[in-house]
Amino acid sequence: MNGQTGTMADLDVEYRLLREGVGATWVDRDVTSVRGPAAVSFLQGQISQDVAALDVGASAWTWVLQPQGKVEALCRVTRLADDEILLDTDSGWGERLIARLNRFKLRTKAEIVAVPWRCLALRGPGVAALTLNRADGLALDAGWPDFPGIDLLGTDPVLPGGATMVSVGAFEVARIEAGVPRMGAELTEKTIPAETGLVARTVSFTKGCYTGQELVARIDSRGGNVPRHLRRLVLDQLAPPGASVTIGTKTSGTLTSVAAHPHGGAVALAYVGRDVVPPAPASIAWDGGSTTGRVESLPSFASDS
Repeated sequence: MNGQTGTMADLDVEYRLLREGVGATWVDRDVTSVRGPAAVSFLQGQISQDVAALDVGASAWTWVLQPQGKVEALCRVTRLADDEILLDTDSGWGERLIARLNRFKLRTKAEIVAVPWRCLALRGPGVAALTLNRADGLALDAGWPDFPGIDLLGTDPVLPGGATMVSVGAFEVARIEAGVPRMGAELTEKTIPAETGLVARTVSFTKGCYTGQELVARIDSRGGNVPRHLRRLVLDQLAPPGASVTIGTKTSGTLTSVAAHPHGGAVALAYVGRDVVPPAPASIAWDGGSTTGRVESLPSFASDS
């Protein structure tokens, strides 16, 4: 019991840093470089964001989609130069991203290679006051709802003065509270972008055609209606991913990510039916256990659904 209390006390300190100061943690990201005279024009036809409109040094979030319009990867696209673009995505998805891009390259003058860079993620309201050494790599906007943020991306980013390292567990609580989906959890090859609440942040509706555009455009033209939406849940106790979410008498979804909260209970993400209007009481069940909770809307930038 004492050990558990100590662990939760540490988590509380780290969580407060993310809420009130600046917490930092190493986040595994797979980084891919697309470079060559046709790099921009090639990616313009492959991703949902308007690459050509990005200034050198600017970044944005984007989808790489299957031809049918479902998710291949959620990436950040950064324009390093007129002829070099960087894509970074969650760890474990870089090889799939490179394979997907190579399938559509077809005699295009662009080289697609993995880059062995690291990512030091900084979150908290104090990031604006940090002094960053740009020589260490890229400092990219990575803010979440209620958690301003910067990702330092490079060969060996250095922890800036004023930031304190926190655990991956504390970072996960913040990610779930902010409603940020992760590849392999909320995002799979079966996911439709409109379900995630991130379309407004990741899609340009003024650029030309790109692979997978048809489904995105069709759903948008119909008001963004999809059978399910990503929601945040507040649970009375910790439950495992995969636990069922029941609203009233109807099973409406399953938990995709869960984390114990330092202030008690747990927070989670799940896709639930569009007929569920947050806030809504929910029953959570799994083999050998059950708990209760509340379905909530996603905050801020993820609320476009």
